Amino acid sequence: MSQDVFEMMQKMNLHSVETQMAIQCAPVFAGLKMSNLLIVAKEDICKVRQILKSAVISWHVVSMWKEKATILLYREEELKQYLNSEAVYTRLQAMGYEGSLESKLERFSQRYQAYQAGQTDFPHEMGFFLGYPKEDVEGFIVNGGRNYLYAGYWKVYANRKAKISLFEKFENARETMITFVSNGGRIEEFCN
Repeated sequence: MSQDVFEMMQKMNLHSVETQMAIQCAPVFAGLKMSNLLIVAKEDICKVRQILKSAVISWHVVSMWKEKATILLYREEELKQYLNSEAVYTRLQAMGYEGSLESKLERFSQRYQAYQAGQTDFPHEMGFFLGYPKEDVEGFIVNGGRNYLYAGYWKVYANRKAKISLFEKFENARETMITFVSNGGRIEEFCN
């Protein structure tokens, strides 16, 4: 992050839903990434709903834990196509995921909530729901999070140069969104 944008952030209300959406989910709003998690205070879910009501971005509440809500923001058609691609579909099916996108999201939510409650291991298939490349999700699972080539928005196990380039685009989108919101822009203007 550039020094200018960092200084701009210091003057922003970091508790604002729009600020958090810009910081956490800019690559999704910019069309560079199919999905991302947004973590906000529970009482801010209505604000998220209001902001996204006419956007091309869909959302699903994954978890309400303590005072926080974990929400998956996603581009529906892109996520549906990715999860139904042969390699990902087969892997998810082996983990008990079947049916529509909605039923897969519900199953993922149940698994994530069980993890939060200490009832099961972390659901590493989260990487698929976040649109991470299959080779990186599989690499993470097989290597237990070790032996990665690069760590950026996720741990990279293949195509290091291409992913670094992609992460730079994500970072540029984040800086653009933060600047946009800092200058009074509204998220719904940016993503429509």
